[in-house]
Amino acid sequence: MSVLTRDEAQTRAQILDVERYTIALDLTTGEETFDSRTVIRFTARAAGDTFVEVKPATLRSISLDGQPLDPALLDGNRYPLTALAAGPHELHIDAAMRYSRTGEGMHRFTDPTDGETYVYTQLFMEDVQRVFAAFDQPDLKSVFSIDVTAPEGWTVLGNGVAEHAGEGRWTIAATPLVSTYLVAVAAGPWHSVTTEHAGLPFGIHCRRSLAPYLDADADEILDITRALYDRYHEKFDEPYPFDSYDQAFVPEFNAGAMENPGLVTFRDEFVYRSAVTDTERQTRAMVIAHEMAHMWFGDLVTLTWWDDIWLNESFAEYMGYQTLTEVTLPRALHSVSAGESPFPDTWVDFGVARKGWGYDADQRPSTHPVAPDPDAVPDTASALLNFDGISYAKGASALRQLVAWLGEKDFLAGINTHFARHKFANATLADFIDNLASATERDVHAWAEQWLRTTGVDTLTAEIAAPEPAEIAPNGNGNGQSWALAVTRDGSRPHRISVGTYDHALGAQGGPGHLALRDRFELDVPGDGTPTIRPGRRPALVVLNDGDLTYAKVRLDTASWDTVLTGLSGIPDALTRAVVWNTARDMVRDAQLPPATYLAAARTHLPHETDLALVQGVLSFAAGQVVDRYTIPEDLPAARATLTDLCRDLIRRTEDGSRPGLRLIAVRHFIDAATQPDTLRTWLDEGTVHGGPELDPELRWRILTRLAVLGATDEAAIATALAADPSATGREGAARCRAALPTAEAKAAAWDALFTDDTLSNYLFTATAQGFWQPGQEELTGAYVARFYPDAIALAARRGPAIAEAAGRYAFPAYAVDPVSLGTGTRALEDPDLIPALRRKLVDQLDDLRRALAVRSAVALAD
Repeated sequence: MSVLTRDEAQTRAQILDVERYTIALDLTTGEETFDSRTVIRFTARAAGDTFVEVKPATLRSISLDGQPLDPALLDGNRYPLTALAAGPHELHIDAAMRYSRTGEGMHRFTDPTDGETYVYTQLFMEDVQRVFAAFDQPDLKSVFSIDVTAPEGWTVLGNGVAEHAGEGRWTIAATPLVSTYLVAVAAGPWHSVTTEHAGLPFGIHCRRSLAPYLDADADEILDITRALYDRYHEKFDEPYPFDSYDQAFVPEFNAGAMENPGLVTFRDEFVYRSAVTDTERQTRAMVIAHEMAHMWFGDLVTLTWWDDIWLNESFAEYMGYQTLTEVTLPRALHSVSAGESPFPDTWVDFGVARKGWGYDADQRPSTHPVAPDPDAVPDTASALLNFDGISYAKGASALRQLVAWLGEKDFLAGINTHFARHKFANATLADFIDNLASATERDVHAWAEQWLRTTGVDTLTAEIAAPEPAEIAPNGNGNGQSWALAVTRDGSRPHRISVGTYDHALGAQGGPGHLALRDRFELDVPGDGTPTIRPGRRPALVVLNDGDLTYAKVRLDTASWDTVLTGLSGIPDALTRAVVWNTARDMVRDAQLPPATYLAAARTHLPHETDLALVQGVLSFAAGQVVDRYTIPEDLPAARATLTDLCRDLIRRTEDGSRPGLRLIAVRHFIDAATQPDTLRTWLDEGTVHGGPELDPELRWRILTRLAVLGATDEAAIATALAADPSATGREGAARCRAALPTAEAKAAAWDALFTDDTLSNYLFTATAQGFWQPGQEELTGAYVARFYPDAIALAARRGPAIAEAAGRYAFPAYAVDPVSLGTGTRALEDPDLIPALRRKLVDQLDDLRRALAVRSAVALAD
C-alpha cells in the first residue's frame, strides 16, 4: 500500500476540485465484507494524470464518465486516472470492502453479552479508503451523501440526520463541505437517548447491553453537552455548522474519541459499568468539550496538510479544558449545586495527568516542534506519528501561555477572524498567525517562531538572595527587610509566569507544614537581568510558574525544596501543588531526586491531599515508574512496602464514607500493589472491601488479575469469573488474567495469541499484552525479551499501524530494565522492515528504558 506524500497531495489539489460523493453502503452481505458503491463528481482544472485511493477486498467495477475501466489496474490502494481531460467528470466505483477488527476503517463488533452486532467507521488519516473510494486528503473537501442498507432492527447514524425509508434502507442528510477523514457512519441496534437543543436534535447512543449505565448518566452527559454548546456560542461568532449533534459510545475504539462532524464517536468505556471518581467523570466531560471544540477547530476550518495537526488538537485540548471550567449546569450534579461549575479545577487534572505526557515526549529523540516544518511531515505515515503529547499537551500549554501573554479578548478576536476567513475551507499555520496578528499589536509571528517551531523543554530555576544593603529601602513590611529573586532559564523561549510566595501558617489547620500565600506576582523570563526585589523577609517557599501558565520544568531553590518536603500538602492551592508535584516528578526522571525520596513525600502528603486528580496522578507515577522501573532491586521490598502502607492509610482514612472517590483510588492501588493474596482473596470471596465499596465488575477483575500475577488463582477461577461476566470487558479481563498467570504454559499461550494467530481484536490484544509482562516474573518472561523485536516487527507488517502501536505500547518488555535489553532493542531499530508506527513506539520506549537505567545508576552510585 502506498502512503500519500505531501507533494502528491499538493499536485492533486492543484488539478482537482471535488464537488460531491454519493455513497451507498450495504451492511447485509455477511460478516466479513460489505458492499461499497461510490460516485465521485469532480472537475479537472487542466488535462493530466492523477489517482483515486481505495483498499477493497474485491474491486468489482470502475468507470469514468460512463466508460468502463480495468479493475486489474488497481495498484495497492491506488487506481490511476490517466489522461484526464479538463472539465467535469463522474467516477463510479463498486467494491466489496473488508470489515476491520482493529478499529480502522469499518470496525465490526459482536457483543458477547447478547450477540448483537455493531459497526462504525474510523476514517482518520487514510482509512477512508477501507470504506469507500476517495481522493483522500484533507484539503479536497466535498459534500457527502450516504445511503446505507442495514439489517432490520438496526439504527443508522451519520454526519447528518438519518432517515429510515423502510426495509433497512437509510438516507443520511448531505454534509456541508468536509474532509474525507471526517465522514462517519455507525450502525447497529443502538440504545439511544435523544433530545433537542437550540433547535437541533441531540442524541447519545450505546450498544444495548450498556443501556442501563448510559441511562444512569444520560442527564449528566446531556446537561454538560448543552452547557458546552452554549458556552462555545458565547466564545465563537460562527454558529455550530452542522444539522445535528450525536455522540455514539462505540466498542473497541482506538482513540479516546473522534470529532466526526455531527457524530462524535467515543470509546464506550466512558459508559461506566463500575464506580468511578469525580475526576474520571471530569475526564469524560473534558473529552466531550474537546470533541465539540473540534466542530470549529478541525471540522469547520481544517488543516491543509498534516504538518498543522496542532491547529486541530492543541486548540481542542486547550478549549476543552478551559471551557469546561467556565460552564454551569441548570441542575445539581453529584455534590455540585445548580448554577455552579461542576468541574472548576480541570487545569489541575491537566497539570498532573496531561502535562507530563508533553514533557516526556519533548525530551525524547522523537521530539518535534508543535508546528513542524512541512518538509518534516512528507507523508501520511510520518504525520500519524505526531499525534502525541507534543501536539496535544505541549500545544495546549503553549496556547495557555499565549492567552496569558496576549489576553483572552485579543485571542478570541483572532480565532473568530480565522473562522470567518476560512469556514468550510482549509488553513495553515501562516493563516492562523496572520489572523491572530490582526487582533493585537503584539508580535505574534515572533512568538510563533519561538514557541511553535522549536523543540525541547525550558528549565526555569529560582535563585534567592538577600539584596545588597544599598538596595534595601524601608517599605513598611518586615522592618525594611527585602529579598531578591533571580530566575535563570535553560532554554530559548520567553515566558510570562506567576511567582507565588508562601509563609508558614502557625496554628492553621491543614496538612503537615501548612502554608499561607503571601503574594503572587507576574514576571517575564528572561527579564533584563536585574533580580526582582521583594519586600519582607525571605518566604518559606517560592514557586515559579505558580498557576501553571507556561510550559517549562521548574527547579526550586534549596530552602524552598526543604519546605516542600515537609509542607507540600499544606500549600493552599491545588494547581500550585500540581506544579510542585510535577517538579518532583521531573527531578526523579532527571536523576536529581532519589526515587525513595519521592515515595517518602507521597507517603507523607497524599493522606492529606484533597484533590483526587493529584492523588491519582502521584500514585500512578509512584507505582508505574518509581517502584516498577526506577527502584534498584535491593530497594524494592522497602519501596513496595511504602506504597502498600500509603494505600492502606488512605483506606483507613476513608472508612467513614465521606470521600468515596479517594477510597476507590486507594483500593485500586492497594490491589495493584499487593504482594500477598490473603486480603484480596477475602475481598473477592465476600464480594466487598471491608467498609466498602462492594465489588463491581472492574474491581473483581482487578483483584483476579493481581491474584493471577501472584499465582494465587487458576484457569478454573478465571473461567468461572468469565461465566459470571461474559461481557466484552469480561473477555478482556479474562485474557489479561490468563496472560498474567506465572506459568510457562500461560506465557507461551499468550505469546502465541499476540504474535502468531492474528485473530485478536485490538482490545483483546491490548488486554493480553497488559497481562503478559509483570514485575517479579522476570524468570518466566526473560526469554521473551529478545523474541519481542522480530515478532513485533513481523506482526506490525501484517496487521498495520493500530496493532503496531498497541504492540509497541503494551507488549514492549518495559520491566526488563537492564543494558542487555536496551542493546537488543537498539539493534532492532536497524531492521529495514520496521513500519513507522512501530519504530516511533520503540524509539520512545527505548529512551524511557535508557532513562530508567540512568536513574538506577544514580541511586546505586549514591549508595
